[in-house]
Amino acid sequence: MAIPKFVTFTSQAVPLNIENIDTDQIIPARFLKAVERKGFGDNLFRDWRFNKTGDKIETFPLNDHRYSGKILIAGKNFGCGSSREHAAWSLFDYGFRVVVSSFFADIFKNNALNNGLLPVQVSESFLQEIFTAIQSSPSTTFTVNLEQQTFTIDSTGHTFSFSIDGYKKECLLNGYDDVDYLVSLKPEIETFENKKNDK
Repeated sequence: MAIPKFVTFTSQAVPLNIENIDTDQIIPARFLKAVERKGFGDNLFRDWRFNKTGDKIETFPLNDHRYSGKILIAGKNFGCGSSREHAAWSLFDYGFRVVVSSFFADIFKNNALNNGLLPVQVSESFLQEIFTAIQSSPSTTFTVNLEQQTFTIDSTGHTFSFSIDGYKKECLLNGYDDVDYLVSLKPEIETFENKKNDK
C-alpha cells in the first residue's frame, strides 16, 4: 500500500496529557472486524470520545473546539498493550500525521511508520513545554520537518531534533511502502545483475 508523501507542515495540535495510553484505548477491540484501513478514525478513542448513549463527551480533547490539527501530543508510553496495527490505522484515518510523546511502545512505533504516521519522540521536559504552550494558547502552532528531523514550537522557536530510522525516513518522504521501496531500487538491482553477468 502506497502512503502519502510526508512533507514539512505547520499545524495546531490536540493535547492528550495522559500516560500509558494503550492500543485498546486508541481503538477498542470490538471495532477491529474490518480488514480495510478505512473508517477506523470514526472510532478512535471511542470510549473516551463518546458516552454510553453515543453522545460526544465535550471535555475530551478531540471533541474540544479549541483544539484541532494534524498533530496529537500524548503522554509518556503511548501505544503500549497489544500489537494491533489498527491503532495506527485509526489515528491516520482520523487525520493525524504526527504523534508526539516522550516514549512509544516499539511495536506501535513500527506500525505507525509503516502506515504513514510519524512518531516523534521528544524529551520529557520538551513534551511538558509543548503541553504548556498549548495550555497558554490552544491555537499555538508547531512545525514538523522530517527532512531535517526537527519539531518546532513556533511561538517560542524552541526546536527538538528527533531520531528516525534512515530507511523509514526515506519511505515516508517518498510515500513508499516496503514493496514500493524495492521497486525504486530496480535500476540499481539491474545494474548489479548486469555487472555480475559480465564477469
